Amino acid sequence: MDPRVYFAAERTMLAWLRTGLTIMAFGFVIARFGLFLRILAVQVPAASPHAQSNISGILGISLVGAGMLMILAAMFEHRRFVASLPIDDRPVGYMGGLLLLISSIFLAIIGSALAIYLAGSLD
Repeated sequence: MDPRVYFAAERTMLAWLRTGLTIMAFGFVIARFGLFLRILAVQVPAASPHAQSNISGILGISLVGAGMLMILAAMFEHRRFVASLPIDDRPVGYMGGLLLLISSIFLAIIGSALAIYLAGSLD
């Protein structure tokens, strides 16, 4: 019995979750920075003539979507890999990665809601 393979897969899955969440957060920051530029353009019209474009909003929404897809893809790959492991390589009391499954789905739902929110704030 060697559960190190399973634990390595868990660490890899958690790394992909962190990466996807970071990309989603970065997308949110980029989208909100575009809002800051639009506010700045209203206050100082001569300072930033190109601030009215929605490129930061579109890029931000794209990054949120990419992070969400990354989390979902990592979840499916992790479940597929764990299913291919022999029973002896899984820890005693293994529940099929239920917590990782729930966390991944929750983060994907949050990512979808965030993308919808950001899309609604585009002018």
